[in-house]
Amino acid sequence: MTLTRQPTHSLFVGYACWLFGFTGAHRFYYGKQYTGTLWFCTLGLLGIGWLIDLFLMPSLHDQAEQRYVAGEYDYTVTWLLLTFLGAFGVHRLYLGKWISGIVWFCTGGLFLVGWLYDLWTINSQVAAVNRLEKRDAIAFA
Repeated sequence: MTLTRQPTHSLFVGYACWLFGFTGAHRFYYGKQYTGTLWFCTLGLLGIGWLIDLFLMPSLHDQAEQRYVAGEYDYTVTWLLLTFLGAFGVHRLYLGKWISGIVWFCTGGLFLVGWLYDLWTINSQVAAVNRLEKRDAIAFA
């Protein structure tokens, strides 16, 4: 019997984010917050790091697959909601975080500082919600 892991991140989306890699988008997507911030502040290490990441993308993808827990909530959907509707808190509503989602909506993502916080933490937030969902499913089984 072979156990296959449910995927957490999409390599296709990783490469799509890489197109904007000078902002660190692909590194944030794969949970590399420190280097994502460095890429953001240095325009992808002046383009050199961005170009090198073209070849490192499969490795970044594999590391994210090992690190994060798959479950009911999809990382890619959450990232797309954060990227395009983050100031409105839609990604938080998707994760069932209704109170903070409403606060995000009323304050523009806590005046965009919260949006930056979520860039740093959204992968771990999704993993935590997925772990909680799995634990609840086992408890009710």
